[in-house]
Amino acid sequence: MAKRVLVTGGLGFIGHQVVRQLETQGCEVCVVDPQTDYTVLSTAHLSTLYKLRKQSFSTDNIHDLNVVDHVRLQRVFGEFKPEIVVHMSSFPRQKTVESAPLAACQTMCEGLVSTLEASVAHGVERFVFISSSMVYGDFHNAIVGETHGKNPMGTYGILKLAGENLVSDYSKNFSMDYVIIRPSAVYGINDMNDRVVAKFLVNALRDETITVCGAAELIDLTFVTDTANGIVGASLSDRTSKKTYNVTRGRARSLLEAAKLAVKIVGKGKIMVQEKDSSMPSRGTLDISQAQKDFEYNPMIDIEQGFQTYINWLQRTQLWK
Repeated sequence: MAKRVLVTGGLGFIGHQVVRQLETQGCEVCVVDPQTDYTVLSTAHLSTLYKLRKQSFSTDNIHDLNVVDHVRLQRVFGEFKPEIVVHMSSFPRQKTVESAPLAACQTMCEGLVSTLEASVAHGVERFVFISSSMVYGDFHNAIVGETHGKNPMGTYGILKLAGENLVSDYSKNFSMDYVIIRPSAVYGINDMNDRVVAKFLVNALRDETITVCGAAELIDLTFVTDTANGIVGASLSDRTSKKTYNVTRGRARSLLEAAKLAVKIVGKGKIMVQEKDSSMPSRGTLDISQAQKDFEYNPMIDIEQGFQTYINWLQRTQLWK
């Protein structure tokens, strides 16, 4: 049965793809998103991306609203009456959190509690929290499942882990179902140019130097549509109650391999290898077998195809210039 789903952060890089996928499943979707620049990103570039993201889905039930504004958020919940909430409102990665920690904490802590309170008040059946593989911290190339120890490095991962605990506690106290999703290194169309894959591809297109911080560092790069498919699958399945899932490609690749592929596909660009960034954890492959078992999660896109698709989009939109 199709559900009424409210997506916070529904105009975000992953969020707009989640909205599109929910609509293909017949769901009625409400979007809450303040279209923020996170205080550090290019407003002009983001404005273009927000327009492109809106074009990818059909709903016009979009609220320009920060989830910290609890009064207005309660009003939206009361009008839409969601059965499921997919909470994606967040600062998107460690860099933006470190650049504006107070604003990040407000969104990722106060905003989460505000959304949980609205969900409880309006009888939401299931709360889906989008966390991050950064909660694991270092895992030194092992294939890591959801029960692996959590030791996040940096404010972003710490806040995501705190969010997981808040969601679990609200579920226990108010008998609200939940699902927790941990994506990893998401890349693809309609993204900003400051994430690692975007930097590699844009620098190659500009025939500039690609800086690789740690040639042997591994990362489970995941194309955005695969991530969105996993989030939607977990959100709508009746087999995911109160569970946590890795939603990634399930195959780590080295940063140097990714840089070489960018240069190969574009046909230009140079590579410079530096020491590993000590502020970032060493990672590897995430175990996705539980997601495959419970809701038939099936990521399809390896970096060879994903990079080409992303480059084609960058060239078509000219957003690499």
